[in-house]
Amino acid sequence: MDIWSVCEPAPDREGPNEDLVISGPDFVVVLDGATAPKGIESGCVHSVAWLVARLGTQLALPLLGRSQAPLADLLADAINAVRAEHADSCDLTNPDSPSSTVAMVRVGDEQVEHLVLADSPIVLRAPDRRVTVFADNRVDLLPEYTFEAVRRLRNQPGGFWVASTEPKAAYEAVAGTTERAAVELIALLTDGASRYSERYGHPWEDLVDTLATAGPQALIDKVRRYDEDAPAGSFRGKRRDDATAVLLRLPS
Repeated sequence: MDIWSVCEPAPDREGPNEDLVISGPDFVVVLDGATAPKGIESGCVHSVAWLVARLGTQLALPLLGRSQAPLADLLADAINAVRAEHADSCDLTNPDSPSSTVAMVRVGDEQVEHLVLADSPIVLRAPDRRVTVFADNRVDLLPEYTFEAVRRLRNQPGGFWVASTEPKAAYEAVAGTTERAAVELIALLTDGASRYSERYGHPWEDLVDTLATAGPQALIDKVRRYDEDAPAGSFRGKRRDDATAVLLRLPS
């Protein structure tokens, strides 16, 4: 399994990159921490980068140990473990507690498992070049996108789910399996890279072709140029974001 990845902070980022890539012989995990607006009291003494690093560590341990538990169980256990690390120092009932998206892939002899929680999609390409996208777009379906609405609907039924302090969020993820023989390439993306298709309208096939032929940095460079040129008011969210793109090429 060949892995090619770039995890690049936003050009104007102050502080550490809040994206993270962790990989092993048969798995890849991509996390994207949610940057809180300035002045928001999260109830937590730790940063988003801390949450992402600790969550990544707790996911990597069983995966490196070749656990056969479902990915959702591994994620729930990881959230529980991180929760225990700061339950005594932080208010874990605060809905603005640090959080992260999750994209996970585990490649077995017979099948490829995937899990997507929040807006970090996974894209599979078959040997016949058909592309399948696994995405969790519930945040895009919210009735409104004010801070108050997002806060009220985070990790709530009818809203959207992220990895934060609620282990049950793991079981709300988009998860499943695909026959190993039906997968040639896998892309894992944070929204700073997936916006090439999701914000700027390019076909997912084009995104995967760019990754496969020119590599993750070429994709991110294209996104950065679009970010610079996008007219104000033509997009929701940040103009620039941390961007991660991972390409897995599976042996035939």
